[in-house]
Amino acid sequence: MNQDQGGPDPSFEERLKAARSRQGLDAPPKPTPGNQGELGGSLWSIGLRVGIELVAALVVAVAIGYGLDRLFHTTPILTIVFVPVGGVAGVLNLWRMFAPKT
Repeated sequence: MNQDQGGPDPSFEERLKAARSRQGLDAPPKPTPGNQGELGGSLWSIGLRVGIELVAALVVAVAIGYGLDRLFHTTPILTIVFVPVGGVAGVLNLWRMFAPKT
């Protein structure tokens, strides 16, 4: 290797660290005033969002089941079928919200 500095050749890790710091790749992301963390906001806003996600998924599923029951003149069997589907949809929404980003 070329040793222009006159000293011993720095290790690969040191050179990599220096290059990453020059490019700004090791700097932590700067928080913006409106974005406090990954989900953003306080614990109250996160809790409210969790509740709304679950309730909205269940309400939509019950509305679809009820509407299909009325359309096909069936007993509330489709409403009963769509309630677990709405629950699963709500849990999947929460999973996407809290899953670690890789």
